[in-house]
Amino acid sequence: MGYLSNKVIWITGASSGIGEALTYELAKKRGVRLILSSRRKEELERVKGNCPQQVQANIRILPIDLAHEETLKLSTEAAAQLFGQIDILINNGGIAQRSLAKDTLISVDRQVMEVDYFGTVALTKYLLPHFLKRKSGHFVTVSSVMGMIGTPYRSGYAAAKHALHGFFDSLRAELWKETKNIYVTLVCPGWVKTQVTMNALTGDGTKLNKMDRATSVGLPANKFAERMIEAIEAKKEEVYIGGSKEVLAVYLKRFFPKLFSRTVRKIAVR
Repeated sequence: MGYLSNKVIWITGASSGIGEALTYELAKKRGVRLILSSRRKEELERVKGNCPQQVQANIRILPIDLAHEETLKLSTEAAAQLFGQIDILINNGGIAQRSLAKDTLISVDRQVMEVDYFGTVALTKYLLPHFLKRKSGHFVTVSSVMGMIGTPYRSGYAAAKHALHGFFDSLRAELWKETKNIYVTLVCPGWVKTQVTMNALTGDGTKLNKMDRATSVGLPANKFAERMIEAIEAKKEEVYIGGSKEVLAVYLKRFFPKLFSRTVRKIAVR
């Protein structure tokens, strides 16, 4: 029996991209029960319908909008009632941003922060009493390599992802004093082949509607999901999943910050 066997796993951002790929991979695990959330109910139903018929009875749909913090407490309570418990929360929902800082409205920065940071943190805080009461649980948060470095055209997105690291690193340290059975895993994707850049916000808040080259040749979402699940099963605190260039950039920034700074100015990242 593996770590995920018979676990109830709640996935946000499950209607596409990494969340959709995770759903398909987790549906293969023995006895796993899934709660799928995103804004688009019809897309969640599509994802559920693509899972094997024999496991669909173990999948529930719960539409949520991370931008509406005031609704998330009730959503968390509803999620916990679907199977009577939640064992793992995968904070995957979010939006991206592609624009120069000088061209980006502050309202766009706020929108990215509201979804990627505050929505994720709110859901985590509302579920935390459930984990503490049961003295077990696992928070898994999909951050980004941009949570460790910053590149041009991603100032708002990088800021939100950096903030997630600060919060969840602190939370992990606090929980260790409460119980040793609540885990925190930060997952940092590099380029993964999804629609993330198509839906990224530009400086005025409109969608980019364009696939950048790096994303188009990125790691296939199903391969990413396999590696992410391995990290969850290993209860890793932090993991970088992507191509060699993205992972190298993290270590370059950590050990040779001036070299990284000179390098990042020149690379084509748009």
